[in-house]
Amino acid sequence: MRPNLKAIESYGDVKVTTGVSNANSIELIQMLFDGLLESLSVARGHIQHGAIAEKSKALGRASRIVLGLQGALDFNQGGDLANNLNELYSYVTKRIFHINVRNDLEALDEIYGLMSEIREAWSEVPSLVPTASRASRSLN
Repeated sequence: MRPNLKAIESYGDVKVTTGVSNANSIELIQMLFDGLLESLSVARGHIQHGAIAEKSKALGRASRIVLGLQGALDFNQGGDLANNLNELYSYVTKRIFHINVRNDLEALDEIYGLMSEIREAWSEVPSLVPTASRASRSLN
């Protein structure tokens, strides 16, 4: 059974690598949010089943994604929005730590909801960017 699991993981890695290499910056951010939400969902399941090591691994991945999103903020062009997102990401990182220590499902639901709203907003961004601008960005 172990070799099959390894094959599935490898397929998932190839799928992600292919998706990343073909994605523009908006799609990359959307993929990060998808990964974040998935990690939070996985952590929820592990908390409910008492799988502490797996929960910590999922929350660690979620934290790394949030830190990556935070590190990608452009404070020069982003202005107040970038500052607000920076504060939100700092808050989410603290809450993830709290969730990991306390197995707090209410806190997990809170940040899942917050990040779902941000992900939903990112799904609207492509329709706001002119088509010609999107084409030139994907070529660069």
